[in-house]
Amino acid sequence: MTALVARTGRHQQRYEQGYRLVAGCIPYRYRSSDNYSGDKEQTLEVLMITSQSGEGLLFPKGGWETDETVEEAACREALEEAGVRGLLQESLGLWDFKSKRQQSDCSPEGLCRAHMFALAVTEQLESWPEQHARQRQWLPVAEALEQCRHDWMQGALDNCISYLNRCLTASDSDDTSDPNSNFSSNL
Repeated sequence: MTALVARTGRHQQRYEQGYRLVAGCIPYRYRSSDNYSGDKEQTLEVLMITSQSGEGLLFPKGGWETDETVEEAACREALEEAGVRGLLQESLGLWDFKSKRQQSDCSPEGLCRAHMFALAVTEQLESWPEQHARQRQWLPVAEALEQCRHDWMQGALDNCISYLNRCLTASDSDDTSDPNSNFSSNL
């Protein structure tokens, strides 16, 4: 078995108009549980990770590099930071934010532009590249919304919830539709 290693360095980092380009995702799953009447109930959970400083919870994201597509970068970051693989779905949107940690010659103000995606988790690894620097935690959506430290994170999660609700609504009217069937990639 080959050990997974996280990419490091900024030599292949993409920049656009003073923004560091970032790709990330909101990993999610549906957890089955019995409700009070004994029926099966599906609960949506999202995966959040600790920051490298250990302060607060984040969604997996990181630099989009020149040798990969934005979708590949989002999947790579989920694997490196959170130790999950899955089926990447449509884009949830773009968010601009300022990073205290990511100031550079190409982005002296630390401006970042994040491309975020929903990721239906199909595999959770026992060992992953950043396991010693980060912890991961599955949270119900309401709790995840409370944990969002930045407005852009809450906006991405809101868009993810809206996307999944649209998929579920479509599946109610068409049995062939499923929130896990509209994937752009299985990385």
